[in-house]
Amino acid sequence: MTTRYDVLIQRGRYFDGTGGPSAISDVAIKDGRVFKVSADTLDAAQATRVIDATGLWITPGFLDTHTHYDAEVIVSPSLSESVRHGVTTVLVGSCSLSMVCSDAEDASDIFTRVETVPREKVLPILKQHKTWRTAREWVDYIKTRPLGPNLISFLGHSDIRVATLGLHRATDRAVKPTEAELQHMERLLEDALDAGFLGMSTMRLKWDKIDGDREWSKSLPSTYARFAEMRRLNRILRRRGRVHQGAPNAANPFQIFEYIGAALGWLRRPMKMTLIALIELKGNITVRPMAQMVSRLINALGGNFRWQFLPTPFTVYADGIDVVFFEEFGAGEMALDLRNQVERNELLKDEAYRRNFRKFYGEKLSPRVWQRDFGDAIVLECPDGSLVGRNFADIARERSVHVVDLFLDLVVEFGRALRWYTTVGNDREATLLKLVQDPRTLITFSDAGAHIRNMAFYNLPLRFLKLIKGAADRGQPVMTLEKAIWRLTGEQGEWFGIDAGHIREGDRADLVVLDPAGFDQDLQQVSWADMENFGLQRLVNRNPGLVRHVFINGRTAVSDGEVMPELGHEPGFGRFLPAH
Repeated sequence: MTTRYDVLIQRGRYFDGTGGPSAISDVAIKDGRVFKVSADTLDAAQATRVIDATGLWITPGFLDTHTHYDAEVIVSPSLSESVRHGVTTVLVGSCSLSMVCSDAEDASDIFTRVETVPREKVLPILKQHKTWRTAREWVDYIKTRPLGPNLISFLGHSDIRVATLGLHRATDRAVKPTEAELQHMERLLEDALDAGFLGMSTMRLKWDKIDGDREWSKSLPSTYARFAEMRRLNRILRRRGRVHQGAPNAANPFQIFEYIGAALGWLRRPMKMTLIALIELKGNITVRPMAQMVSRLINALGGNFRWQFLPTPFTVYADGIDVVFFEEFGAGEMALDLRNQVERNELLKDEAYRRNFRKFYGEKLSPRVWQRDFGDAIVLECPDGSLVGRNFADIARERSVHVVDLFLDLVVEFGRALRWYTTVGNDREATLLKLVQDPRTLITFSDAGAHIRNMAFYNLPLRFLKLIKGAADRGQPVMTLEKAIWRLTGEQGEWFGIDAGHIREGDRADLVVLDPAGFDQDLQQVSWADMENFGLQRLVNRNPGLVRHVFINGRTAVSDGEVMPELGHEPGFGRFLPAH
């Protein structure tokens, strides 16, 4: 008997990704697309596979529009850590860090320390596989990979700067690109936009540093660019209607005006811009209101601006002193600049250094991300088991020492075996519920694929839905579930200009079937899992029973909560999605 449908999902609560009303419906998939949506029950005999979705939700696949899967997609194209949570489209090339135009060693060195993925793992991957030097060649390569989710990309400014100037000149503040070099960068960007890239990503945060032996501990190349260079590249993005993703320098709040000037649309075509990130910092309560004021100003003056927003507590894990926010003040930066453990320990024991560290730790008015409060940092693992579960301030009081000395003593004694965590922001649910209603935000910033021992936000869309559903269940709704799902799907597909985020008849069948009863579990819980083909373990999220099924271009990627073994193998589930 010939069937009409490849898959029939019956009687689920159907959300189409537009924000319109949901309804109990049947959804039929045929040849990779949504063939039919019906309020009436469709004939199960007409389907090769039938899924009973009674009591379940049928939603578009989620978009994760801030990841760092750039190296991982080369050797582990399943990207299953995202797919298992319902993500069907991921964006790479964030924070100025694509692996497109620069050579293998340069691409590795500008990526690995910033994103805390070991250089000894990434560099051999790039040396073995990187044959491309242009955006078109990269797209052609990606099309040969058996992708799990669909892929979209920015072109990184650090990438094209290094490809044009070389790593040394690209990180020399005295070097000003020649006219020929500026034109070369412009051509690389134009070629990338022609190939379907969404736009360009930049970085102005100077505590993101370079790895390797050649330019160790210099800031990323994008931070060395002058305004005139940025203006020329922005002119292309504005003319082409594409997106600029950026990150202001947290240590220099006035540098935000560079981005403001570029984003304003008054009397000219606006340029789409998204910046990292709107956050309610514990250590600086002025950041969030100032950021919202900036976004209101830009959009009021004709811009098209969005802050990226992580709708969950921003918890960071650390091994000893190895955590990026120590880069934001001089004493921490000095220690992280030393790779040799013996040299680092000698520095940490030096009394003059400790005085300097205590001075920075005690500063209350300097720009910062970390709240500089060891009393708000909990020991998670330590060879001395009596310290586990306690904060550093309590331990210091017990030992009658300054908390900075206590911390540095423990780092010298235990090194990376001292594992601890702290939450730097977004810790108050009431504030989160206000911020997710801001229309000048994108619900994103998972950083999936990066910071493999430090952060785990792979299930960011699910955390957001739990937040919204929880408020509604308490009788205090802040938005409809339909709007919440649109914010994770259709809104982002529409804003970035890609074919994703909806499951109406005729749309590509990227969709998720989830069980809302699964939201009752702790979605912030982290665990360890193998990082496929890297020989490493990383922090991940596991939410059993919540995501039941995931379809990517009509193919079953997750079934009954289990990632399909063929994910990441030929012929591939996802595809490269070009910008419209």
